[in-house]
Amino acid sequence: MTTSIERTWTAVCAATRVGDCSGVAALVEGEQVAVFHVGSEWFALSNWDPCSGAAVLSRGIVGDAGGEPVVASPVYKERFSLRTGQCLDSPGVSVPVYRVRVREGIVEVGSP
Repeated sequence: MTTSIERTWTAVCAATRVGDCSGVAALVEGEQVAVFHVGSEWFALSNWDPCSGAAVLSRGIVGDAGGEPVVASPVYKERFSLRTGQCLDSPGVSVPVYRVRVREGIVEVGSP
């Protein structure tokens, strides 16, 4: 028997409000989530930077590290993969990632 879990989606903002290679912070089920737009892709991960202890990743610098889309924390500059949440500069450190989609022009983040 297979069990299906229905995901809850939270509307964040209009997709046109998030520029390319930038991020926004949103509250999703009580958690701060950083949502990023890079080219045609969308990413969402925890806004909490475990290295600095501050909710700042949505204000980080979006870039590329060897083909991997990343965000660099604006505090200590650690780079986090937008796909996996892994910190590229501190092995063993990561942040949760969330599903994200754009539906009818609205950015939505899925519950963890």
